[in-house]
Amino acid sequence: MSKRFSFDLVANATDSLKHGLSHYDGDQSSASDLKAALLLVFHATELLLKERLVRINPALILANVRTPREREGDLTAQIASNRTGERRLLANVDKYGLQEVTAYMEHLLAYAERMTREAIQQIPDGTYRFEDCMDDDGQGAGPLPIVATVTIAGDTARVDFAGTAPQAVGSINANYAIALSAVFYCFRVIVPFPIPSNHGTLVPLEIVAPDGCLVNAEEPAAMAGGNVETSQRIVDTVLGALAQAIPGVIPAASSGTMNNITLGGKDLAGAEFAYYETVAGGMGARPDADGLDATHTHMTNSLNTPVEALEHAYPFRVRRYEIRRGSGGAGRWRGGDGIRRDIELLVPAQLTILADRRVRGPYGLAGGAPGKPGRSVLIDSEGARDLPGKVTAWMKAGDVISVRTPGGGGFGTPGDADEAAESGCGDSLETRRNP
Repeated sequence: MSKRFSFDLVANATDSLKHGLSHYDGDQSSASDLKAALLLVFHATELLLKERLVRINPALILANVRTPREREGDLTAQIASNRTGERRLLANVDKYGLQEVTAYMEHLLAYAERMTREAIQQIPDGTYRFEDCMDDDGQGAGPLPIVATVTIAGDTARVDFAGTAPQAVGSINANYAIALSAVFYCFRVIVPFPIPSNHGTLVPLEIVAPDGCLVNAEEPAAMAGGNVETSQRIVDTVLGALAQAIPGVIPAASSGTMNNITLGGKDLAGAEFAYYETVAGGMGARPDADGLDATHTHMTNSLNTPVEALEHAYPFRVRRYEIRRGSGGAGRWRGGDGIRRDIELLVPAQLTILADRRVRGPYGLAGGAPGKPGRSVLIDSEGARDLPGKVTAWMKAGDVISVRTPGGGGFGTPGDADEAAESGCGDSLETRRNP
């Protein structure tokens, strides 16, 4: 019997097309307009993986980006990663034989499934429903609810998103794969010890999402924000449902947004630049401890760029970079505080913010208060003004964009905080801090 192995390699490209995939003026029509160009890029990537693109047309991809040298490095790094994985896998097959390598792969899948089933079995049987929402779609619609109904039966779980808003005009739609990944994450983290990250975790799960809804959108829905923003809300919603079943395990909601910021233009030497970063927020309070300040949570997988590196690479000056004190929700255990990051531009540039939790803060649990919503503030010669959570705007040299991220929700009744601090359990120093 023949076996086929594959590698999945996911990467974020700062600048995929010269027209700017990161612009938040995208809707269904603009997504359709970009489709042909994207297909060119995908086909070019296939050729590149076959080592033919360089000889045929080396400029096919790079001519469609504003920062070709950076993107060339990204693409070649991805290719090198795949080749390394292929080489190491084949080396194991040569050393141990295909049958043994395949057997151990199957053991890892079975182990992940078994451990996930055991974790689910510790959850009381029943049906648990929770609803949260996206602030808006950036095109005038909102709030947009996401509903998760989790049914536990023995060692299996069913997650049904019936009742979720229909897919939106704005670019916050998620496809089924994103919903699947978010639910996978939620059940993987309730396993109380490390397990391999593989398909075995999905075997005990049934995930249902109505066709054409916000978390199972259909063509031509625009999806730029689905992976980075809506995925976070799916996690908040599923964990909110599970908190009803296992309240001593699930923390309050974390910041719930990646606070995506992009800036693009020409630097002081006239060279084009494209900057993209996700900015951390506050972690939700845990059932027995405060949430962590200024940290990436759930579906993010990045770290904040140090100020020195940022100012070296881009025509920016970082005016403030600090913890946003008091943004975490009150409770017996306080939610973690978010971040404030103020960036001054030294040249004109285009700004895009793609963020959420600007209207409603992350929820608290067990009587804990919600965290403060985030803010995006543009400071220029005319003063300071709040920007929408999803916006594209032009900035002048000397303007400052201030990104202030949400704090996490609190856990437990705020009046119990003194009792918790006196007991000495959990992060008592954080609990006693002055908000």
